[in-house]
Amino acid sequence: MAEKDLRINEQIRSREVRLIRDDGVQEIMSVLQALEIAKEAGLDLVEVAPQAVPPVVKILNYGKFRFENEKKLRDSRKKQKLLKLKEIRMQPKIDDHDLDFKSKHIKEFLADGNKVKVTIRFRGRELAHTELGFDVMKDVLSRIEGEYVMDKPPAMEGRFMSMVLSPKGKK
Repeated sequence: MAEKDLRINEQIRSREVRLIRDDGVQEIMSVLQALEIAKEAGLDLVEVAPQAVPPVVKILNYGKFRFENEKKLRDSRKKQKLLKLKEIRMQPKIDDHDLDFKSKHIKEFLADGNKVKVTIRFRGRELAHTELGFDVMKDVLSRIEGEYVMDKPPAMEGRFMSMVLSPKGKK
C-alpha cells in the first residue's frame, strides 16, 4: 500500500486498533487511547495495516517514515537494469567484411548486457533459398563464439528469419 493511502492521527476511523509499540509489544485499545499515547510521545499514530481486524497502528515520526520509504523506492529504481532488445538486420547475400562488422556490433551489444535480435530479410526470389539465411546465422554464431545464450533459435517469420541472443550469465 502506498503511503498516500495511509491514515494518520485523526484520520483513523475504526473504534479499536492494534497498537505496536517500539519494543514490539502489541495491545488492542481504542483509537483515542492510542492517539493520547502518540501525542504524549510527540509522534504520529500511523495506520500500517488497515485491512487487518482490528487495524494495526504504530507510533512513529510520519515525516521520517515517508522519507525513508521514498528513499528505499529511489534506491530500488537505481538498481534496476532495463534490458534492451537491440536488432541487427542483414540480408542473405552479405559480404564477409559486412558480416564481421555486424558481428562486432552484436558482441558489443551483448557485452553491454543487452539482448540482440539478429534478423535476415529475404527479398523476392531469395525466399526460395532460406538455407542461405541459416548459413549466415551459423556464420554469425561462429564469429561471436560462446559470448551468448540463445533465447530463440533461428526461425522463419514471413519474409524474415530471426534469432534472439542474450548475454552469457543472464537470461
